[in-house]
Amino acid sequence: VAENIVFGLKVRRVEKSERLARLERVAKMMGLETLLGRRPNQLSGGQQQRVALARAVISERPVCLMDEPLSNLDAKLRAEMRVEIRDLQQRLGLTMVYVTHDQVEAMTMADHIVVMNQGRVEQVARPRELYATPATTFCARFIGTPPMNLIAASDLSAYRHLPKGSLVGVRPEDMTVGAEGVEANVEGVEYLGADQLIAARVGAARIIVRQPARTGTPDKTVRLSWPAEATHLFDADGRRLQ
Repeated sequence: VAENIVFGLKVRRVEKSERLARLERVAKMMGLETLLGRRPNQLSGGQQQRVALARAVISERPVCLMDEPLSNLDAKLRAEMRVEIRDLQQRLGLTMVYVTHDQVEAMTMADHIVVMNQGRVEQVARPRELYATPATTFCARFIGTPPMNLIAASDLSAYRHLPKGSLVGVRPEDMTVGAEGVEANVEGVEYLGADQLIAARVGAARIIVRQPARTGTPDKTVRLSWPAEATHLFDADGRRLQ
């Protein structure tokens, strides 16, 4: 493991003292101190992934490409490694191009996110901007847990003036159950402790409403409302209108 991690440094003729210093630092960060004398076939899949990550990090090159480096790690270690990689990137001033299908990794680690769909760039934005103003319905549904609700404008009286096929988007946490608003039929409730997710249907659209669990179990039919500034509008091709 030790030889594997420092191989690139040896090829570049980095002095032995510097190699050992970097190895000690990276091995501690990755939790590999007790594994440095092992051979690859003596490691688990997750341990092998951590060695590969250590080999990339130890180079301290100005640009580093990481292709789903945390995919084989357990949830606890993934969370720890997200913080460690981000801290390392900032301390060393590295530019990291980080490929992931995990939106949590993207949102918590990135300065800028490039959302791709079938090889096409859908949007390039900072995490907060991407969440607040998704450029397409693909981005709107891809970022956010639960994802943004999309309802046909024709099913909402206030938006029937929009072109046929237009969609109204609302984040689950922006919807409120109350005495007024759009009528929705409740199909189920998922209790999460502090919050609960209400699965409902508005017209043909199945939506999710996120609200505090202390509000209690909703009736079979509810009224939903949301602030005007929480409304996202998309055309029939899924491109943002507003």
